[in-house]
This record gives sequence, C-alpha cells and structure tokens, in this order.
Amino acid sequence: MITRITLVLVFLLMICAEGAGNLQSSPFAATFTQEDGKVQFPPVYVPSGRQMYREYCASCHGSNGKGRGPVATSLRKPPPNLTTLARTHGGNFPREYVTNVLRFGPGYSAHGSPEMPVWGPIFQYFENYNEAAVRQRIKNLCDYLESIQEK
Repeated sequence: MITRITLVLVFLLMICAEGAGNLQSSPFAATFTQEDGKVQFPPVYVPSGRQMYREYCASCHGSNGKGRGPVATSLRKPPPNLTTLARTHGGNFPREYVTNVLRFGPGYSAHGSPEMPVWGPIFQYFENYNEAAVRQRIKNLCDYLESIQEK
C-alpha cells in the first residue's frame, strides 16, 4: 500500500521533473526562443492535455486510461477507467465533474480513494498562481479525457 509519505515524495519528484528535465525532452522545445543563450518560454506555456495525461495520470490510470497503470496495483482502491466516464454519466462527458475532481480532488465517493493528488494546487504552483493558465491546463486535460471516451 502506498502511504501518504510516499505520495508526497512522488509529488515532490514530479515538481522537480516539471521544472528541470522537461526542457530538453519536451516536444514543445522547438517553440522556445533563445536570446543571450537563455531558453525562454512563451508568455503562457500550457502543455497539451495528452502530454499532461502522460506525465501526471498514466502511472495510475494507464497509458490508455483504463485504470491499469504501473502504480495501480500499489493503491488501496484501483483507479477508475477514465474511458467510460461519458457512458457512466448518461452518454455525455461530465466536464464539470472532471474539472472539479482535477481542481479540488476526488472528494466524491464515486471517484474512488483520496489517494489521487489534487491537481489544482499543483497546477497553481507550476503556473506561479496564474489562474488563467491553471484553467487552461485543466481544460486541456479535460479535452484529452473527452477524446479517449469509448464510443
């Protein structure tokens, strides 16, 4: 079972990875400009939903969203299958529900255990508390999750 300490350590490692190693391996590196030998990000750089899913969600929910990521077996409760969200919500993708879970955490018993990180504060940290960029991150992630729904 994963303890809270382990989750905090994973969170800290993710923050370090976001700030350090992603510059050279990012598919968006070609869009950065160099002035005076320094890499500069666009004024508001927000990764795609697909990229964020791979970085933040796939370890638990699996690369295909079906809930069988490499960390899933260590959790007390299996992560939900994210490809069936629309089906379990009357055929419509539950954008508001997903936004709230990403922003405020899985405080809803239907989502599962409280082991899922609360991404809202994490994204706020990444975006230096730029609320528009945080909303864009969550929108991009929701758009990607909507795109992987089973038909």
